[in-house]
Amino acid sequence: MTAIQAEGSGATTDTASGAGAVHGYHHQKDEHLKRLRRIEGQIRGLQRLVDEDVYCIDILTQVSASTKALQSFALQLLEEHLRHCVADAAVKGGGEIDAKVEEATKAIARLLRT
Repeated sequence: MTAIQAEGSGATTDTASGAGAVHGYHHQKDEHLKRLRRIEGQIRGLQRLVDEDVYCIDILTQVSASTKALQSFALQLLEEHLRHCVADAAVKGGGEIDAKVEEATKAIARLLRT
């Protein structure tokens, strides 16, 4: 496993996705966790709506809002991956950039299928 210095952070970044790696979302981790907790609350709200026998269309409206929130989170995470992980691989050159671009392309394809 190789390590590189993350630009301006003083932190070491593992090139593999193992433990101790500093990922692209590292500097936004608290904001991401807050956002995910909010989404979790939306999902719990969906459970409550079903439990309370709320009208189907009203539940579907909330499902749509929850889905949009998750998609927005995924897009932010993807952007951070491109700016950090893919950019680092581009600086290093070699085959790693090809692997990171392929990895990102597959992630984009998965997001488009949802």
